[in-house]
Amino acid sequence: MSIKKIPMRTCVACRTNRPKRELVRVVRTVEGSLVVDRRGKVSGRGAYLCPSLDCVNRALQAHTLERALERPLTDDLIEELRRVPGVQS
Repeated sequence: MSIKKIPMRTCVACRTNRPKRELVRVVRTVEGSLVVDRRGKVSGRGAYLCPSLDCVNRALQAHTLERALERPLTDDLIEELRRVPGVQS
């Protein structure tokens, strides 16, 4: 019997290691646009956030998400991050 490995990722805001499925993924696509990846399948450079408003706000204030994605965030993306299902205050 083999034990399946759970992929772990680090939140860019609080630096907590958590299972990949518990985190919100933001992606800079090959075309250069930024999107919230709800399924975890979009190609491109990804950065992960805990599903809490505290981590979203911390990442926005410290610009850690922008640094990880090497791209400034749009106002639309910021609003979408605050409305993502699972992001709780």
